[in-house]
Amino acid sequence: MTGKLELLTPTNSQIIFIDHQPQMAFGVQSIDRQVLKNNTVALAKAAQIFGIPTTITTVETDSFSGKTYPELLDVVPDAPLLERTSMNSWDDQKVRDTLAANGRKKIVVSGLWTEVCNNSFALSCLADTDYEIYMVSDASGGTSKEAHDMAMLRMIQVGVIPVTWQQVMLEWQRDWAKRGTYDAVMNVVREHSGAYGMGVDYAYTMVHGAPARGNHTGETLAPVPAA
Repeated sequence: MTGKLELLTPTNSQIIFIDHQPQMAFGVQSIDRQVLKNNTVALAKAAQIFGIPTTITTVETDSFSGKTYPELLDVVPDAPLLERTSMNSWDDQKVRDTLAANGRKKIVVSGLWTEVCNNSFALSCLADTDYEIYMVSDASGGTSKEAHDMAMLRMIQVGVIPVTWQQVMLEWQRDWAKRGTYDAVMNVVREHSGAYGMGVDYAYTMVHGAPARGNHTGETLAPVPAA
């Protein structure tokens, strides 16, 4: 339990995106698909900001599932793209080797479907190793809300930690005094965080007097806290 009390940091985490492919997304009914893609891409951008080792897995790309979201590949063009046949990524030696080589015990997981690929990966990984699994609920999707929810509950019962994409990003940031990542984090917030992002834009332009975003000069403004 001690390890799970440690916050996620840029030095103790790695991330895996499981099967973010169109045929898998077609079956998602637990979350709006465009919201799902927004959250997934935002999470990937956050991982890039903090230098988090990133792995992407795919299943039956050419015969069934289709290519990984281009928006995700645009964010992480150099991430290993590991093709497999098993529904369970943990069954694939390439995946296990890549995660081990990253040397991080906290694995952040985003994938499709929650009740199949995410669930089997998480349970098998925990059974075989001392990794910790942080399941990003709002960057994952199931074939129904019940399927997603029951899979999350099943995983939580065996020690998987449920998180959301913005929670993960702000945990990596942790302190608004970390100026090296502050502007990039705020850009992700403004692009992907809905009402929170709109509030940041409002604070920048109406409170701090910054130019409208189209003319934004890139200057660093006072932090706008998450809470």
